[in-house]
Amino acid sequence: MSKIFLRNQVLDTLNNMSRTEHIKKSLEITDRVLASNEFRSADTIGITISRYPEVDTRPLIEAAWVAGKQIAVPKCIHATRKMDFRLITSYDSLETVYMGLFEPILNETITIEKEGIDLQIVPGIVFSDEGYRIGFGGGYYDRYMSDYNGDTLSLAFASQTSKSVPIEGHDIPVSKIFTEEKLILCQKRETTK
Repeated sequence: MSKIFLRNQVLDTLNNMSRTEHIKKSLEITDRVLASNEFRSADTIGITISRYPEVDTRPLIEAAWVAGKQIAVPKCIHATRKMDFRLITSYDSLETVYMGLFEPILNETITIEKEGIDLQIVPGIVFSDEGYRIGFGGGYYDRYMSDYNGDTLSLAFASQTSKSVPIEGHDIPVSKIFTEEKLILCQKRETTK
């Protein structure tokens, strides 16, 4: 199956999830991440501000702030198709941009280098058990992760996972995928309940 077909199929499934189910499952995923060694040991976390029907990242961001962690949100640079991550301390430092994404306001935030981000939470639409993902098609995260050395994980509803997805040479897998049902350990190709 093509990436476009898989992306559209999973988006249709997600869009048919009730708001109540979406909230419940998002919180279950958040609880799993909060209990993880990656989250507990990270001082600075790179993460996007999710948009429905993605797993809601706001509870995780707010828990990180309460725990005294720094949150870095990507700012897309369309001319180069790259991203800078910028530190935010509240949602007031965000603006709505291209495709309804929430990004940091430049004059209210500061850039943080890759080396300063301990944990990168990577978004996507479809995820394979090997940690490969299908995003929205821009390739921003694959370029970013090509030389990122910190921990990587993704948040996904179980309905977003697949045994495999089409991959290309530039695709970079994540190490773990947290769903409401299980933790997928991608590098070891095994799962735990």
